[in-house]
Amino acid sequence: MKATTRGNGSSRKLNYILIRTFIVVGFLFALTPSGLAFSMDPGGGGSGPTNAPLDSWSFQDNTNWTSDLGYQPITFTNLNFAELGNGRSLVVDTNVPAWLQYNVIENDGTTNLTVDQGSLTFWFAPDWSSVSEGGTGPGEWGRLIEVGGYTPDASFGWWSLYVDDVGANLYFTVQPGDGSTTTYLTAPIAWTTNYWHFIALTYSATNTALYLDGALATNGPGISNWPDSSVLAGGFYIGSDSNGVIQAQGAFDDFYTYNVPLDTNTVYQMFNSLFPDYFLNPCNDMMMANIISAPSSPSTGPTPNVITGQGNLQSLGTSSIQISSANANVVWITNITATAAGDGTMNVTFTIEGGQAGYYYDVFATSALQAPITNAIWAWQGQGQQWQIYSLTNMPSTAVFLILGTPQDTDGDGLTDAYELLASHTDPNNPDTDGDGMPDGWSVLLGLGPLSGVGTDPSQRANYGYTLADWLNQVSGSVKTGTVGLDNEGNVQSVSQ
Repeated sequence: MKATTRGNGSSRKLNYILIRTFIVVGFLFALTPSGLAFSMDPGGGGSGPTNAPLDSWSFQDNTNWTSDLGYQPITFTNLNFAELGNGRSLVVDTNVPAWLQYNVIENDGTTNLTVDQGSLTFWFAPDWSSVSEGGTGPGEWGRLIEVGGYTPDASFGWWSLYVDDVGANLYFTVQPGDGSTTTYLTAPIAWTTNYWHFIALTYSATNTALYLDGALATNGPGISNWPDSSVLAGGFYIGSDSNGVIQAQGAFDDFYTYNVPLDTNTVYQMFNSLFPDYFLNPCNDMMMANIISAPSSPSTGPTPNVITGQGNLQSLGTSSIQISSANANVVWITNITATAAGDGTMNVTFTIEGGQAGYYYDVFATSALQAPITNAIWAWQGQGQQWQIYSLTNMPSTAVFLILGTPQDTDGDGLTDAYELLASHTDPNNPDTDGDGMPDGWSVLLGLGPLSGVGTDPSQRANYGYTLADWLNQVSGSVKTGTVGLDNEGNVQSVSQ
């Protein structure tokens, strides 16, 4: 998994370029849930519940991969880690066999995993997107956790939570080893690359349940059979099958096991207590910012107005409260509401106040902040006018931050200062940030990239080839040998003969 950084852009003050405050849209209500009734410490320290975890794996030890209780893995190979998630995370994603194997029961009798009754919870960020999200999925039936091994005749013994090859569904399936195969749970997913998800599986003789991001995704019948002790003696694997070949292809963090099925409220509280570490950690925002920019309606001309139009904003009419400003650049968002949609996303409504008539104000959104705010990934959502009420749909259900930009374009390149600082990360005081002779606005409009000079980009310029045979010393003479020095555009700079 790759982490990228972006430049800060200009350090000029944002007064009158952006509004002086940003809006935290009401998804942060659960940052400090009241009445938290469980312990996240292995062994159930503190005032935590009776549902204390058997063991946990925070993956902070990326050398020996010991559990949080200090138990060593049986074997491991070709593992990696990322500085993402709640600190470090385990990455199982290679083109060679990779696995991480732990004991089900330690030599001292400590149980790390129960397969007849219990729960497991963990965070997972795929290094792939589901086919439904425009990706290819993992390309194989990737194992999130596995005990034993799948066999076509179900004669050995297998217990696994896994994802299908196109990233469309999660499954919980058991082969007890008696020739039968039972898939207790199937839940649809639509995941995007590097976006963290909280997964909780509970199972008992009366019920099985799968939770995704704190919400019940599906439930099924109770588990009645499971692999025997000879299979359990082989341990369990996180992120791959026992051969290390069928990999989940992603990152794991905060992996917990329990010997009791957790209830719905406990799972929900677990998700809410931990999601700030995944959704609001600035180290994660590059990986998790899945808010995409809206389509614009650019105008062309000597100086194009490049990023324009209503975009994703849906107009809901005019506000009954109408406030103007003496300065067109003094504008703000107010009357924020956020409601849950049926598909797990959020719908946000807000009003633009201040400013002046005839001006259009950019709306930007991000799922995570950085300091300074220009380092975050901001997606342009559209333009609105004063006194108008707008809505945005399909917003993440965790955290969204909105900010307004003004029409100010200091360098006259067709991109507003706000867009350059937040989205393109170009210099709002320099109309040609990359120095290639093309204004930043035209670079964005033509899709050429305003941060790399197109004149020296082999994929954008015309290339010319020269051979030494073309260089003659005199008409009747022989072809001379030598070298020809060319610049990045194919122009001759020097010739030696």
